[in-house]
Amino acid sequence: MNWLHKIIIKVFPSLFLIALNGCNSFCQQKENSEKDRPYMPFTFCFYNVENLFDTINDPNINDEDFLPEGKNHWDTYKYNEKIKHINEVIDLMYEPLLIGLAEIENEKVVRDVINYSVNNKNKFGLVHFDSPDERGIDVALIYDSIKLKLLSSGRLRFDIKKEDGSIDKTRDILWAEFCVGKEKFYAIVNHWPSRSGGQEASDNSRVYAAEQARKFIDEISKKDKKVNIVFMGDLNDYPENNAPKLIAEKLTPMIAKENGKFGGTYSYKGVYDVLDHIMVSPNFFNSKALHVVSGSGEILSSEELLEEYKGDIVPFRTYAGSKYLGGYSDHFPVYIEVSF
Repeated sequence: MNWLHKIIIKVFPSLFLIALNGCNSFCQQKENSEKDRPYMPFTFCFYNVENLFDTINDPNINDEDFLPEGKNHWDTYKYNEKIKHINEVIDLMYEPLLIGLAEIENEKVVRDVINYSVNNKNKFGLVHFDSPDERGIDVALIYDSIKLKLLSSGRLRFDIKKEDGSIDKTRDILWAEFCVGKEKFYAIVNHWPSRSGGQEASDNSRVYAAEQARKFIDEISKKDKKVNIVFMGDLNDYPENNAPKLIAEKLTPMIAKENGKFGGTYSYKGVYDVLDHIMVSPNFFNSKALHVVSGSGEILSSEELLEEYKGDIVPFRTYAGSKYLGGYSDHFPVYIEVSF
């Protein structure tokens, strides 16, 4: 210890102790953090971002509520805040290789999400198709274009026929084929028809969507029995419901109530359950180039994503009806770990 250090300790002993304790406290926090997560995992993620609309009127869709003069008074400030929040969530999900998104208006809004982050805008690629959904919302897939090579992509388009004979336009199912080294895998992103009219009354709509997805899974599995598949989305159904079970007969569910602190990804009247799913083909657990970590499903519900509503802890939403809350989404994000 040199003469200057001795003078500082003699003249300012309390200052020295505060600095020393502060350093010890920081080191202890860092050590505890590293014990909780000793590595930075790669992830496959899904997030229903809750109505990510731009502020520009599109005459081809019903976006009037999300305009500056609309019911929600959706303006540039609120839009930029939403983009910022989505990037905060992306940063919380470690090192995403894939991020499936639901409730996005168009390609532009996803580009804005990607370009917000200096680190991500040169890394992330995008797969998106405009769907005929009457609300004007689509699904999209962001992927790490440095680590993954996109080979092909497409969409499954289908209409929902209601009992009264009317046709309900809904979201496409998006798919993309990637390769890592010499191995290929498929990603499938879904946002199935809502429970409007009640779960039982609308069940057939989601079963029909599940049948379209299952046909595609059967087709690619027939070509390659060892094909790797990751299936994700807001299915608007719980794991025990009919439609998700059709997919679970083929793929392994990774998201369950016990994967999150609150027992689900969405709260309805204060009761949580899983609407947001990730499932994978069994082969993906043993893949050599890139494999899924068994039992790694997580429902992300960190503190900034929460709010209290009528005595219940619920996802911190952007809107409650037409009241602007400035939150993140009415759904929690979900992810699984993958390893090279």
